[in-house]
Amino acid sequence: MTTRPCRLILGIALTTTAALFATGCSRQDPPTPTVSAPSPTTVGTEIDDTVVTAKVKSALLADPDIKGFDIKVETRKGLVQLSGFVDNQNQIDRVLSAARAVDGAKAVENGMVIKDGKATVGNKVDDSIVTTRVKTVLLADPGMKSFDVAVVTNKGDVQLSGFV
Repeated sequence: MTTRPCRLILGIALTTTAALFATGCSRQDPPTPTVSAPSPTTVGTEIDDTVVTAKVKSALLADPDIKGFDIKVETRKGLVQLSGFVDNQNQIDRVLSAARAVDGAKAVENGMVIKDGKATVGNKVDDSIVTTRVKTVLLADPGMKSFDVAVVTNKGDVQLSGFV
């Protein structure tokens, strides 16, 4: 009878010792700090961002005082980026308010600019030529994801927006 408790104690001691050795052998030093690239965007995040962008655009189009087609909306990881040219500060305030009210918009970044007077037909034609030239240069650069950059021109002022 006395050998059985001794074997049990010896077994426990051996198991504990083996566990301690195994733990000691698998111990790792803390990782060396490195500068890491931003975390990649997952398919799920991209889908969520597309939904947020659609909701923001819908909210802008639903407001008759906002010219929703004049405003570019892009979303990345919940950050909504607004850009384009608007008529006045009231429009900027309404756009920002509408975008912030959208479910899923974690933050809203304002890149909108107030237009400088009314554009003529000649201005609009010239602006479309400038926009086309800028897009062509962006497309020709192999190191640039040019489809991620929106180009808008108003009376010769070019505005680039997007996530790069």
